[in-house]
Amino acid sequence: MFAPNTAAAHARKKFKAAYISQKRNKVTKAGWAINHIQKLYRIEKQIKGLNVDEKLIARQAQSIPLLLQFKDWLDKAANQALPKTALGRAAQYCLNQWHKLQHYADNGELSIDNNRPEREAKAFAVGRKNWLFANTGNGAETSSKLYSLVRTAIANGLDPQAYIQHLLNKLCRLDEKAAIDDLLPWRVQLYV
Repeated sequence: MFAPNTAAAHARKKFKAAYISQKRNKVTKAGWAINHIQKLYRIEKQIKGLNVDEKLIARQAQSIPLLLQFKDWLDKAANQALPKTALGRAAQYCLNQWHKLQHYADNGELSIDNNRPEREAKAFAVGRKNWLFANTGNGAETSSKLYSLVRTAIANGLDPQAYIQHLLNKLCRLDEKAAIDDLLPWRVQLYV
């Protein structure tokens, strides 16, 4: 599996902070960087439904030239901006993370950022805080398993309540020959 890529999302945030610190009523260097990063995201939006190979071809043709242009700009911006300014910090961050920032363009399976998994992980962090206050270890373990099951159902496009009801109905009639694997969320199709 590939390491998650936070560089693009974080780079955009850092340039937004630099943009806010600069004057908004004129074109700024941070504004240019934000617009350039947005071009990369627009490409990702256009190729969203393509298969892995098609995404790779599109990224090689469209994203890599933009990334190279952005890298040239970053090299100049890092030399011209004072290191302690928001723009200097943003440019230096991008240069330090460059291998992560551009890595997605060499692989059709990777995403430009990992915002979706981070949002999903946030839900588990909230649950983890709640499990600390469970009365027993078994209760906390059961709660975490149920929560994992619900989140996995959601990730697979299932209504969690309907999926759990489906599981309970199937499990009470399960014989030894039936495979539990067939009840996993990515194998179940529920029709509402």
